[in-house]
Amino acid sequence: MISLLPRYLFNFVFFTLIQVLVLNNIQLSGYINPYLYIIFILTLPFETPGWLLLLLGFTSGMVVDIFSNTPGMHASATVFLAFLRPYALRLMAPRDDYQPGSIPTMGYYGFSWFMRYSILLVLAHHLWLFFIEVFSITHFFSTFLRAVSSTFFTMLLIIISQLFSQGKKQGR
Repeated sequence: MISLLPRYLFNFVFFTLIQVLVLNNIQLSGYINPYLYIIFILTLPFETPGWLLLLLGFTSGMVVDIFSNTPGMHASATVFLAFLRPYALRLMAPRDDYQPGSIPTMGYYGFSWFMRYSILLVLAHHLWLFFIEVFSITHFFSTFLRAVSSTFFTMLLIIISQLFSQGKKQGR
């Protein structure tokens, strides 16, 4: 885990900078808001302890909150994502379980597995974030549409980033 620290520190800084400097300035008619910074939490190693997932989720969300002037919204949504991650991994575990030392990426477990895993968590993150933002159920359908469209665009960016990643090809 210690040997992976520089890689994940780079991922944290890189994806957070992309988010706050570029993607926070993209809003297509108010319905598409891409949040690529969550790929940092999605691609942490399987062996990452729960307390560390929650701490890293809070930290990454809070950094985005500071630059976005959204006090605590991203932090709460990213902590929610980090909380759900172990359950999603257990739900989608392959029959022979995960390979030791592997990470939840497209390179290790294939496109289909990665899509199911990441869509579930990205949609949960976006639903939490957008419903916290409006803090009302009166605009349920427009908020739901905003979460789904933002999930689609975020997933497109996540897939592109996975295609550019240098991970070893193993598995399925």
